[in-house]
Amino acid sequence: MDASEMSAIGDTLMRIVTPDMSPKQLVKAAQKAHPKASKKDIARAAFFSIIANADQDIGKAKNLQAFAIAERTQPSD
Repeated sequence: MDASEMSAIGDTLMRIVTPDMSPKQLVKAAQKAHPKASKKDIARAAFFSIIANADQDIGKAKNLQAFAIAERTQPSD
């Protein structure tokens, strides 16, 4: 995955993430917008988005951080 794809997925994540959204729901919504993205790609894009947008929307950044950490600690599919 190149930087532009990661940025696009990160932008999607920032747009769709909500406090009550489960990691599974977030992955499903992100894959709907980016069908070729794997769970690992989405988790990486979440970390990328956290770094890029943390100062703009702290709430969404925290939600993405919780998702990204949860996905990174899960065994690979």
